[in-house]
Amino acid sequence: MPVHVASRRRTTLRRDFPDALILDVTSRADEPWIRLSPFYPHGGIPVPGHPGRTSQSVEGVWQALKVFTTEQEDFTKLDITTMKGIKRTVRRLGPPLGHRLDGRLLGYEEARRVVYVPTYHWVLDHRTCELIDELRELSSHRTVVLLDYTTNGDIADLSTPLSHAALIAQRLTGQARPLPPY
Repeated sequence: MPVHVASRRRTTLRRDFPDALILDVTSRADEPWIRLSPFYPHGGIPVPGHPGRTSQSVEGVWQALKVFTTEQEDFTKLDITTMKGIKRTVRRLGPPLGHRLDGRLLGYEEARRVVYVPTYHWVLDHRTCELIDELRELSSHRTVVLLDYTTNGDIADLSTPLSHAALIAQRLTGQARPLPPY
């Protein structure tokens, strides 16, 4: 059966997917699906380019490595376990310059490819594999709709944030692309 990704804000979900199992996988989801949120504090998540350093969450890695004109990396983001206060915003810090990895400043698309997606896949493989197996089983019997705030599953589409629900759907449908190891 198909796996779809839809906006959590969409008001026509029941009409558009009448027989589907609709699961929120955001930081506002219920257990156990909240564990698929990039904000969820699994702990022990390797930080690309920093051997021996770990993060509580995927979002912690993404925010910690972000560099702004007024502020460099902020490794305190790696230790946040409350799922709050992780984001480093343009409103407060101005436009980001990129993400620093191995002393090099990465552009947004490259950072998605070598930081965010491999880190999120690591969590899927090492912290939530039982949930992925459960989703795979559920989607073999009925349509599943995964809710996220964005629905963009194209790493190269920089016009909107990348959807972690789309990464899950790609994994479930066998469309996940191999990524370089870190």
